[in-house]
Amino acid sequence: MEHHAPVWLVNSLIYLGAAVIVVPVSKWLGLGSIIGYLVAGIAIGPTVFGLVTNVQDILHFAEFGVVLMLFLVGLELEPKRLWNLRRPIFGWGTAQVMCCAAALFALGWAMGATWRVALVGALGLALSSTAIALQVFGERNLLKTSSGQAGFSILLFQDVAAIPILALLPLLAGDVAGEAAGGGVDRLLQALKIIGVIGGIVLGGRLALRPVLRWIARSNTPEIFTAASLLLVVAIAALMQFIGLSMALGAFLAGVLLAESEYRRELETDIEPFKGLLLGLFFIAVGMSIDFGVLMRQPGTIALLVVVFMVIKLVVIYALAKAMDIPYQQRPVFSLLLAQGGEFAFVVFQAAGPNVLPPETASLLVAAVALSMLVSPLLLVAIDKFILPRYDLMGGKAMEEISEQQEGKVLICGFGRYGQIIGRLMLANSMPPTVLDHDADTVEGLREFGFRVFYGDATRLDLLRIAGGGSAKAIVVAVDDIEQSLEIVDLVREHFPQAEIIARARNVAHYYQLRDRNVEHIEREVFESSLRSGRSVLEVMGWPAHEARHAAMRFRQRNLGITDAGYPHYKDRAKLIAVAKEGRQQFEEQMARERAQRRERSGQGWEQGQEP
Repeated sequence: MEHHAPVWLVNSLIYLGAAVIVVPVSKWLGLGSIIGYLVAGIAIGPTVFGLVTNVQDILHFAEFGVVLMLFLVGLELEPKRLWNLRRPIFGWGTAQVMCCAAALFALGWAMGATWRVALVGALGLALSSTAIALQVFGERNLLKTSSGQAGFSILLFQDVAAIPILALLPLLAGDVAGEAAGGGVDRLLQALKIIGVIGGIVLGGRLALRPVLRWIARSNTPEIFTAASLLLVVAIAALMQFIGLSMALGAFLAGVLLAESEYRRELETDIEPFKGLLLGLFFIAVGMSIDFGVLMRQPGTIALLVVVFMVIKLVVIYALAKAMDIPYQQRPVFSLLLAQGGEFAFVVFQAAGPNVLPPETASLLVAAVALSMLVSPLLLVAIDKFILPRYDLMGGKAMEEISEQQEGKVLICGFGRYGQIIGRLMLANSMPPTVLDHDADTVEGLREFGFRVFYGDATRLDLLRIAGGGSAKAIVVAVDDIEQSLEIVDLVREHFPQAEIIARARNVAHYYQLRDRNVEHIEREVFESSLRSGRSVLEVMGWPAHEARHAAMRFRQRNLGITDAGYPHYKDRAKLIAVAKEGRQQFEEQMARERAQRRERSGQGWEQGQEP
């Protein structure tokens, strides 16, 4: 009796086997994991070994990897940060899509294509691969740089722009005859449906999700929390698909709404493995979708199409990068990642239909997009080898990240003006610290002065481990960026509980956020030096030195008291302002009384106290 394995089991064996064999080889050759996945897809696809033939079904399923990726990206963006990105999203995002589409449309029309074909082709080719771009930005730790923030903003706008592009296709096909009677009502109902679903997601994320996750977490069943995490993303993706919007956009919105949740880290930990596997499957499906039949019939046309549309986008995006003041060292990678075609282009070209895009033209465009996604990682390798080293010769510093295990008792994250003072004090007392800094010029300069400074991003857990986080007794968080500071504190709290955290607060809001994380040793970076300058101003204005010192000392004590009194209310801005105003008024009145009393006792000493 013969036993046949289920199709899903055979396909799983093929996908996993191809990935496990090809991807490590690709990484070993220095080509990166994305090329490995694409090559694995080409190998098992219908045009090479033919092990898998249902490419479209796999591609639709694997797109969920992009959905999970954008959910995780949303978890890193609090609503306030997203609001701060509104201008680059809608400003630079609009500029990129419109400028690239206009240039591609003009070229297509000049080459003899009909205006409909040229327009649909230009709109589809103007979009970029969110999956590949964000994966590369993440692997290179560029998401928090100016190029990473700009790239993320533009990619997010492209996801939004895909909606009106898809809505435009039926109009281009001329399918407006049956819309005159009931089209207005249908469009109104569709708009109300969209508003209702998005409003429900926002309100549910604010009011219901946290209590539900808290209730599930109390069950102390980790696998159920993982299931709930996946259910959340799947449900929101299904809702967005139901109303005709982007699943990835909905997942991103859900992530943003949970960015301030106490379960953010657990959600990230649970979903990250699924995201990685499904993204790998997505890249495999893209490799499988390359139609080598079209390539063999018209290799010259395909090659010319890929080169022309990528060069046009490269020129336009590089010009935008200059206008956005992205550092010149980051422009090549930024421009290339946005110059390739994107996964939404497949959807656009398939949705256009034969009335707009002839099947042969659609096949050419789909093959060109897939080929650009295959070529881009190879071009990144070329940029790394031949272009970026030239920038280093022009003045930049090529720096290897920390790789040797350190065992110091003091670890300083960030070695600017603040961190250097701490480091010099430690050295002066025979306690040399280990220092991590992400600025190559700073590292190079300080090494000449004998500091044990290593190049690396302290928000990466692996580098913190190598730098000696596991053996450190004190970890100083002295980085400039508030978000990075809080991320480092969270990592240290979770993975290095033996270490005491000494943190630099940029402002009172940052101070309160550090207090939320139970950090005890916090110093506001310019508070003490500003008090000393204030003393000098009082002395210049004619105050006796002892009175200026006393006034500064009293102000210091009172300010710290007001700050502590405002901590329970810092998320309620109105209450916080009221507490601050009341404290300030009381302090001014008290200081006025004390000044009057000292005038009456002129000639007496001043109170003993700690110098500010």
